[in-house]
Amino acid sequence: MTTLLFTHDDCIEHDAGFSHPERPDRLRAVVAVLEAEAFAALQRRQAPRAEREQIERVHDPAYVSHILGSVPASGHYSLDPDTALSPGSGEAGLRAAGALCAAVDAVLGGEARNAFCAVRPPGHHAEAARAMGFCLFNNVAIGARHAHAAHGLERVAVVDFDVHHGNGTQSAFERDGDFLFASSHQSPCYPGTGSEAETGVGNIVNAELPPGSGSEAFRHAFGERILPALDGFAPKMILISAGFDAHASDPLAQLNLTEDDFAWATREILAIAGKHCEERIVSTLEGGYDLDALGASVAAHVAVLMDG
Repeated sequence: MTTLLFTHDDCIEHDAGFSHPERPDRLRAVVAVLEAEAFAALQRRQAPRAEREQIERVHDPAYVSHILGSVPASGHYSLDPDTALSPGSGEAGLRAAGALCAAVDAVLGGEARNAFCAVRPPGHHAEAARAMGFCLFNNVAIGARHAHAAHGLERVAVVDFDVHHGNGTQSAFERDGDFLFASSHQSPCYPGTGSEAETGVGNIVNAELPPGSGSEAFRHAFGERILPALDGFAPKMILISAGFDAHASDPLAQLNLTEDDFAWATREILAIAGKHCEERIVSTLEGGYDLDALGASVAAHVAVLMDG
């Protein structure tokens, strides 16, 4: 078995506006780096559209209707100061969420050991009835709920190493002990959530890192808080919110990590997945706004997934 890559050209067509950091070139950079010879063994699949039922396991039906019904025929429609819709946003959002569900189906069906979803817009800030932080639908939460509802998995974990706290994912799971949400993130930083005191029903684990933290602080926090919680949860599947905006070159935060740190975190998560769930992992792209750093970081992350 190998690693699957789910993506779709429709995800390039989402345009958040002139000079917006969450721009189509992000996905172009990711796809380009994964076309290198080192990634020839990746099995590439087109991301399907998510079904309303899948999305509504996380989002209020009225909210889903609002998002899809507000897609403009031209120009932009602003959802909040950071988040906007363009004519291609509806299809992009459906493909991004659908990629996660299809990847979960494929991995749990034994078609591959793991999968990476190269999609946009990102998702981990989207709450049940609120778009925010560049995010429309919470792709990783939709995928995790799909694993639970469609496949009957009792313990599903989401690990988030994006530099920003995944407030939407935490909100989706903080009252449901069938899920673990574990996040490392810069604090203080947008969106202002993710205190280590936020523990849900014992299933939320946050590791706060001050601005200026580097590799040593990140690996210590990840090793002391995230990994023991993940191991103790003994998940049947692990999903990763793979944001790469903690990189030292990223313009939106100051955690000063390198692609080697993302590779290290991926190896550590993979080791726990090997112990508890036959290495079943589905990872999805979240943040990362310096194109060179994003490409190098995705390459490092996917290379570890492929090597096992």
